Amino acid sequence: MADTFDPQQGPLHGLRILDMATVVAAPFAATLCADLGAEVTKLELPDGSDALRSLAPVEPGHALYWKVLNRGKRGVTLDVRTDAGRALFLRLVAGMDVLVENFRPGTLDRWGLDLATLHRANPRLIVLRLTGFGQTGPYAGRPGFARIFEAMGGLAHLTGEADGPPQHVNFPLGDSMAGLFGAFAIAAAAAERARCPDAPGREIDLSATEALLRVLEPLAVERERTGQARQRSGARATYTAPSNIYRTKDGDWITLVGSSDAIFRRLCAAMQAPDMAADPRFATNPLRVRHLDALDGRVAAWCAAHSHDELRAALDAHSVPFCKVYDIDDVLADPHFAARGAIVRLPDADLGSVPAPAVVPRFGGHAPQPSRTGPAVGEHNAEVFGALGLTAEDLRGLRAAGAL
Repeated sequence: MADTFDPQQGPLHGLRILDMATVVAAPFAATLCADLGAEVTKLELPDGSDALRSLAPVEPGHALYWKVLNRGKRGVTLDVRTDAGRALFLRLVAGMDVLVENFRPGTLDRWGLDLATLHRANPRLIVLRLTGFGQTGPYAGRPGFARIFEAMGGLAHLTGEADGPPQHVNFPLGDSMAGLFGAFAIAAAAAERARCPDAPGREIDLSATEALLRVLEPLAVERERTGQARQRSGARATYTAPSNIYRTKDGDWITLVGSSDAIFRRLCAAMQAPDMAADPRFATNPLRVRHLDALDGRVAAWCAAHSHDELRAALDAHSVPFCKVYDIDDVLADPHFAARGAIVRLPDADLGSVPAPAVVPRFGGHAPQPSRTGPAVGEHNAEVFGALGLTAEDLRGLRAAGAL
């Protein structure tokens, strides 16, 4: 019988996920599901050696990235490479809907936890395998990190100045993008399970590099049909115009988009430049792209001649999309973000509370309370393993054996 609908529980309420992945990408996928109501148990080695616990930002005694990225999860420790740990893991898996892992292909097999073994323990188990390059192919066994995905997927090639080297942003964006695809995959598998309750377990093969390729959707068809390979262009877009980052008279940076014909005409009105609106070189977006240098020069000169406040008044009055390029202090001070509660405070046993982004997206009727931060090493061992019938003496024995 179906559960009674309760919007406060979140759309993924009742979905049980075991997250045994490390670092950022796959754990982020599980966290996004936890945000929407899934019950997520985070499994790590007893020594707490997950690299995320030492990835900046950290402060003495506190892994800040871990706290926010693994929010809303219960935490257990288990070394599945030991006989006792493997046996207990299979008992734990039997009560889960989804297993999330990010080890190189074949690693779980070597530990005696191949897919057939997992499905003997739980025939309906969904297994998300998030790796750098997928479960097959000549690169399957390579180690993968966000910057590798970004380079091989083509993102780094498009980032930077036209006459400069390719660049990465100062954040593991490739991991986050892969995590988004991971959460989508879990939700899709859960939707299939709801439609077909008797469906067997699924294995999901998610390549983080392919996730980046998928996001850069038009590049292959652009190359084939036009003969052009898109290149770096700094902050300037070469597919729509005008669209760039411009400096104001008082030293701020703003991003401005005037790409549709209607918005371009409004920009011309804001600039009090009727000649630009009438210029046949700028009549359509393809023409504006063809004459980017001339158009961008006009817009840049106008921005450089006015303060940020003056530009804001003119652009707002004509409904031209623009924004100051925010740093984190701007984000935290913005009244719109404040009104929507875009930054929440997560309760934390060590620090009282810490700031983090709110749940995204928002479901009507669902107003989740901020989840607590990521768990301490083995924080919920007694609770989770106790539910399987293990006693305090059993847990002491497992710890002595190096399994817990």
